[in-house]
Amino acid sequence: MPNFKENIEKIRLSIVKNRENSQIPNKIKIIAVSKTFGTDSVLEAIQSGFFCFGENKVQECKKKFSSIIGVHKEIDLHMIGPLQTNKVKDALKIFNTIQTLDREKLCLEINKKLNPNSKTKDFFILVNIGNEKQKSGINTEQSNDFIKWCINDLGINVVGLMCIPPAEISPIKYFKKLKTIAEENKLKYLSMGMSGDYLDAIICGATHIRLGESLFGKRQNYEK
Repeated sequence: MPNFKENIEKIRLSIVKNRENSQIPNKIKIIAVSKTFGTDSVLEAIQSGFFCFGENKVQECKKKFSSIIGVHKEIDLHMIGPLQTNKVKDALKIFNTIQTLDREKLCLEINKKLNPNSKTKDFFILVNIGNEKQKSGINTEQSNDFIKWCINDLGINVVGLMCIPPAEISPIKYFKKLKTIAEENKLKYLSMGMSGDYLDAIICGATHIRLGESLFGKRQNYEK
Protein backbone atom coordinates (compact mmCIF):
# COMPACT_ATOMS: atom_id res chain seq x y z
CA MET A 1 0.00 0.00 0.00
CA PRO A 2 1.26 3.52 -0.77
CA ASN A 3 2.53 5.41 2.27
CA PHE A 4 1.99 9.14 1.92
CA LYS A 5 4.41 10.10 4.69
CA GLU A 6 7.25 8.05 3.18
CA ASN A 7 6.50 9.32 -0.32
CA ILE A 8 6.44 13.00 0.61
CA GLU A 9 9.73 12.63 2.48
CA LYS A 10 11.32 11.03 -0.60
CA ILE A 11 10.13 13.94 -2.74
CA ARG A 12 11.42 16.53 -0.27
CA LEU A 13 14.78 14.76 -0.06
CA SER A 14 15.11 14.67 -3.84
CA ILE A 15 14.49 18.43 -3.95
CA VAL A 16 17.12 19.09 -1.27
CA LYS A 17 19.66 16.94 -3.11
CA ASN A 18 19.13 18.96 -6.28
CA ARG A 19 19.26 22.33 -4.54
CA GLU A 20 22.98 22.63 -5.30
CA ASN A 21 21.72 24.16 -8.54
CA SER A 22 21.48 27.85 -7.65
CA GLN A 23 18.33 28.38 -9.74
CA ILE A 24 16.17 26.28 -7.45
CA PRO A 25 14.00 28.50 -5.20
CA ASN A 26 14.43 28.07 -1.45
CA LYS A 27 10.77 27.21 -1.02
CA ILE A 28 8.91 24.79 -3.28
CA LYS A 29 5.18 24.39 -2.64
CA ILE A 30 4.19 20.78 -3.21
CA ILE A 31 0.56 20.40 -4.26
CA ALA A 32 -0.80 16.90 -3.64
CA VAL A 33 -3.10 16.23 -6.58
CA SER A 34 -5.94 14.47 -4.81
CA LYS A 35 -8.33 14.33 -7.78
CA THR A 36 -10.02 10.91 -8.02
CA PHE A 37 -8.53 9.87 -4.67
CA GLY A 38 -10.95 9.39 -1.81
CA THR A 39 -11.30 11.05 1.55
CA ASP A 40 -9.19 8.36 3.22
CA SER A 41 -6.19 9.33 1.09
CA VAL A 42 -6.63 12.99 1.98
CA LEU A 43 -6.91 12.19 5.68
CA GLU A 44 -3.74 10.10 5.53
CA ALA A 45 -1.92 13.10 4.06
CA ILE A 46 -3.30 15.38 6.76
CA GLN A 47 -2.18 12.93 9.46
CA SER A 48 1.31 13.26 7.94
CA GLY A 49 1.14 17.02 8.48
CA PHE A 50 0.37 17.87 4.84
CA PHE A 51 -2.37 20.36 3.94
CA CYS A 52 -1.98 21.56 0.32
CA PHE A 53 -4.17 19.79 -2.24
CA GLY A 54 -5.04 20.17 -5.91
CA GLU A 55 -8.40 19.25 -7.42
CA ASN A 56 -9.70 19.28 -11.00
CA LYS A 57 -13.45 19.45 -10.46
CA VAL A 58 -15.43 21.84 -8.30
CA GLN A 59 -18.15 19.39 -7.29
CA GLU A 60 -15.72 16.58 -6.43
CA CYS A 61 -13.68 18.95 -4.30
CA LYS A 62 -16.76 20.33 -2.56
CA LYS A 63 -18.01 16.86 -1.63
CA LYS A 64 -14.61 15.59 -0.55
CA PHE A 65 -13.38 18.55 1.49
CA SER A 66 -16.48 20.25 2.90
CA SER A 67 -16.42 18.34 6.19
CA ILE A 68 -12.61 18.12 6.36
CA ILE A 69 -12.16 21.89 6.06
CA GLY A 70 -14.45 22.36 9.03
CA VAL A 71 -11.89 20.54 11.18
CA HIS A 72 -8.65 21.51 9.44
CA LYS A 73 -8.74 25.24 8.74
CA GLU A 74 -5.15 25.23 7.46
CA ILE A 75 -6.03 23.29 4.30
CA ASP A 76 -4.88 25.09 1.15
CA LEU A 77 -6.92 24.11 -1.93
CA HIS A 78 -5.80 24.76 -5.51
CA MET A 79 -8.02 24.47 -8.58
CA ILE A 80 -5.78 22.88 -11.22
CA GLY A 81 -8.34 21.67 -13.76
CA PRO A 82 -10.43 23.43 -16.39
CA LEU A 83 -12.99 25.73 -14.80
CA GLN A 84 -16.42 26.13 -16.36
CA THR A 85 -17.99 29.57 -16.12
CA ASN A 86 -21.11 28.16 -14.45
CA LYS A 87 -18.90 26.79 -11.63
CA VAL A 88 -17.10 30.06 -10.89
CA LYS A 89 -19.38 31.10 -8.03
CA ASP A 90 -18.81 27.82 -6.18
CA ALA A 91 -15.09 27.73 -7.01
CA LEU A 92 -14.53 31.14 -5.44
CA LYS A 93 -16.04 29.81 -2.19
CA ILE A 94 -13.90 26.66 -2.07
CA PHE A 95 -10.43 27.24 -3.46
CA ASN A 96 -7.66 29.38 -2.01
CA THR A 97 -6.02 29.58 -5.45
CA ILE A 98 -7.31 29.05 -8.98
CA GLN A 99 -4.47 28.13 -11.32
CA THR A 100 -6.31 27.78 -14.62
CA LEU A 101 -7.38 31.15 -16.00
CA ASP A 102 -7.34 30.33 -19.69
CA ARG A 103 -9.84 32.49 -21.60
CA GLU A 104 -11.54 35.88 -21.59
CA LYS A 105 -15.03 34.58 -20.83
CA LEU A 106 -13.83 32.86 -17.67
CA CYS A 107 -11.92 35.90 -16.45
CA LEU A 108 -14.91 38.18 -17.04
CA GLU A 109 -17.10 35.83 -14.99
CA ILE A 110 -14.54 35.75 -12.19
CA ASN A 111 -14.37 39.53 -12.25
CA LYS A 112 -18.16 39.64 -11.94
CA LYS A 113 -18.43 37.12 -9.09
CA LEU A 114 -15.28 37.94 -7.11
CA ASN A 115 -15.82 39.93 -3.90
CA PRO A 116 -13.95 40.66 -0.66
CA ASN A 117 -15.55 37.62 0.99
CA SER A 118 -14.40 35.20 -1.70
CA LYS A 119 -12.09 32.49 -0.41
CA THR A 120 -10.01 32.66 -3.58
CA LYS A 121 -7.37 35.36 -3.31
CA ASP A 122 -4.72 34.31 -5.84
CA PHE A 123 -4.87 33.35 -9.50
CA PHE A 124 -2.52 31.78 -12.03
CA ILE A 125 -2.86 32.02 -15.79
CA LEU A 126 -2.67 28.74 -17.68
CA VAL A 127 -0.34 29.13 -20.65
CA ASN A 128 -0.55 26.64 -23.52
CA ILE A 129 3.22 26.52 -23.54
CA GLY A 130 3.46 24.17 -26.53
CA ASN A 131 0.67 25.94 -28.47
CA GLU A 132 -1.06 22.58 -28.83
CA LYS A 133 -4.50 22.64 -30.46
CA GLN A 134 -5.94 19.96 -28.18
CA LYS A 135 -4.98 21.77 -24.96
CA SER A 136 -6.57 24.67 -23.17
CA GLY A 137 -4.58 27.70 -22.15
CA ILE A 138 -3.45 31.00 -23.58
CA ASN A 139 -1.23 30.80 -26.65
CA THR A 140 2.31 31.92 -25.84
CA GLU A 141 2.16 34.76 -28.39
CA GLN A 142 -0.95 36.14 -26.70
CA SER A 143 0.16 35.55 -23.11
CA ASN A 144 1.71 38.96 -22.36
CA ASP A 145 -1.36 40.87 -23.55
CA PHE A 146 -3.69 38.50 -21.69
CA ILE A 147 -1.74 38.81 -18.44
CA LYS A 148 -1.78 42.61 -18.65
CA TRP A 149 -5.51 42.63 -19.43
CA CYS A 150 -6.33 40.42 -16.42
CA ILE A 151 -4.25 42.51 -14.03
CA ASN A 152 -4.72 46.04 -15.31
CA ASP A 153 -8.23 45.99 -16.80
CA LEU A 154 -9.99 43.42 -14.62
CA GLY A 155 -7.98 43.88 -11.43
CA ILE A 156 -7.56 40.13 -10.92
CA ASN A 157 -4.75 39.23 -8.52
CA VAL A 158 -2.63 37.21 -10.94
CA VAL A 159 0.43 35.97 -9.04
CA GLY A 160 1.84 33.35 -11.38
CA LEU A 161 1.68 31.11 -14.41
CA MET A 162 0.90 27.42 -14.90
CA CYS A 163 1.69 25.06 -17.76
CA ILE A 164 1.53 21.44 -18.88
CA PRO A 165 4.28 20.85 -21.47
CA PRO A 166 3.86 18.56 -24.48
CA ALA A 167 4.14 14.86 -23.70
CA GLU A 168 6.83 12.45 -24.86
CA ILE A 169 9.56 15.09 -25.28
CA SER A 170 11.87 16.91 -22.91
CA PRO A 171 9.91 19.60 -21.03
CA ILE A 172 12.93 21.75 -20.19
CA LYS A 173 12.66 24.28 -23.02
CA TYR A 174 8.96 24.74 -22.23
CA PHE A 175 9.63 25.28 -18.53
CA LYS A 176 12.29 27.85 -19.42
CA LYS A 177 9.86 29.58 -21.78
CA LEU A 178 7.25 29.87 -19.02
CA LYS A 179 9.83 31.34 -16.69
CA THR A 180 10.74 33.92 -19.33
CA ILE A 181 7.09 34.94 -19.73
CA ALA A 182 6.76 35.25 -15.94
CA GLU A 183 9.87 37.42 -15.71
CA GLU A 184 8.64 39.66 -18.52
CA ASN A 185 5.46 40.26 -16.55
CA LYS A 186 7.09 40.42 -13.10
CA LEU A 187 5.15 37.39 -11.82
CA LYS A 188 6.62 35.58 -8.84
CA TYR A 189 5.21 32.06 -9.07
CA LEU A 190 5.52 29.20 -11.56
CA SER A 191 3.32 26.11 -11.28
CA MET A 192 5.03 23.54 -13.46
CA GLY A 193 6.21 19.99 -13.01
CA MET A 194 4.36 16.80 -12.17
CA SER A 195 5.39 13.37 -10.91
CA GLY A 196 7.48 12.54 -13.97
CA ASP A 197 9.29 15.84 -14.48
CA TYR A 198 9.21 17.85 -11.26
CA LEU A 199 12.99 17.85 -10.84
CA ASP A 200 13.42 19.37 -14.31
CA ALA A 201 10.75 21.90 -13.40
CA ILE A 202 12.33 23.07 -10.17
CA ILE A 203 15.75 23.39 -11.83
CA CYS A 204 14.03 25.67 -14.35
CA GLY A 205 12.49 27.80 -11.59
CA ALA A 206 9.23 26.13 -10.53
CA THR A 207 7.84 27.41 -7.25
CA HIS A 208 4.84 25.03 -7.26
CA ILE A 209 4.87 21.37 -8.33
CA ARG A 210 1.76 19.22 -8.74
CA LEU A 211 2.23 15.59 -7.65
CA GLY A 212 -0.38 12.86 -7.66
CA GLU A 213 0.62 9.23 -8.11
CA SER A 214 4.13 9.77 -6.71
CA LEU A 215 2.43 10.66 -3.42
CA PHE A 216 -0.82 8.68 -3.39
CA GLY A 217 0.00 5.70 -5.61
CA LYS A 218 -2.04 4.51 -8.57
CA ARG A 219 -4.95 6.80 -9.33
CA GLN A 220 -8.38 5.74 -8.13
CA ASN A 221 -11.96 6.40 -9.21
CA TYR A 222 -13.42 8.71 -6.62
CA GLU A 223 -16.78 7.51 -5.27
CA LYS A 224 -17.11 8.89 -1.75
